[in-house]
Amino acid sequence: MVTAAVADGVDQRQILSLNEMQRDHLLGEMRMLLTGTGDILEALAQEDMAAVARHARSLGMEMPHKMEGHMEHVMPEQFMRMGMAVHQAFDKIAQDAELGKDTQHILQQLSSALGHCSACHAIYQISTMRTLVEQETPVEHLHAH
Repeated sequence: MVTAAVADGVDQRQILSLNEMQRDHLLGEMRMLLTGTGDILEALAQEDMAAVARHARSLGMEMPHKMEGHMEHVMPEQFMRMGMAVHQAFDKIAQDAELGKDTQHILQQLSSALGHCSACHAIYQISTMRTLVEQETPVEHLHAH
């Protein structure tokens, strides 16, 4: 069975207006979280709880270069809380994997962590400051005079 998600009309999500460096940093962190989640799933499939813990810990509160340590002054408080909840969830996954919790338990935790990601993506969209200026400028005025 194939399922497809289709966007409904105009995007009504709150805009996070970032410069290109901030945008790249945030998207880089999201890619690390996505890759790490895949690594956790692979480790779960192999029933390797040590690897689950290692991968989850790398996405937790000590995640190198995590956005919360660099951009708290430009992000909405709710966005920051949601991001922290994701990192805390991965620390809890690591802890429970180290304690020998079963695969089903870890999968439920991982599903909950991904729920935080989905909720955030449902609320926010990223736009670079340059993109916002382009959207406000009529196309015929984008050329030099």
